Amino acid sequence: MTHMTIETILEDERWDAVELDALAQRAIPIALHMVGLDADGYEVSLLGCDDARIAALNADFRGKPQPTNVLSWPSDDLSPEIAGEQPDKPEPGTSEMPTELGDIAIAYETCEKEATSAGKPIGEHVTHLLVHGVLHLLGYDHIRDKDATLMESLEVQILALMGHADPYRID
Repeated sequence: MTHMTIETILEDERWDAVELDALAQRAIPIALHMVGLDADGYEVSLLGCDDARIAALNADFRGKPQPTNVLSWPSDDLSPEIAGEQPDKPEPGTSEMPTELGDIAIAYETCEKEATSAGKPIGEHVTHLLVHGVLHLLGYDHIRDKDATLMESLEVQILALMGHADPYRID
């Protein structure tokens, strides 16, 4: 049995109904497994907040004073220098002293609006955003086209393994 530490802080009680912590406890270890990492010995901090809080964080860290669905702050820059290449892998820690991958914040209202607009359950959309966020912590990105192709392909594979549809497919 793998042991991964996911420290979840819920600043908005609406996340309780979505079971954010349970979604994270399932999605994040699967995402790590799909990139060749054993979840044991890693740690992620997760903040379930509202649009006002994430807008403040987005302003502070990205200079964009508006809400967004998810933000990630990796502990280490693992991104590849060459577009489309795999990021570096973080060194695993131990159960007693896990390697911190970084922090993820996710905003309730934006996630709810996006899920409703896409006609999918909020839990499914949030699962996608958790996978997306943890991939950012692992050095994946979508700014350069080749990196975006790699990241999105990996997201689709991880979500399919979890029984979710391709979030990028337009019907």
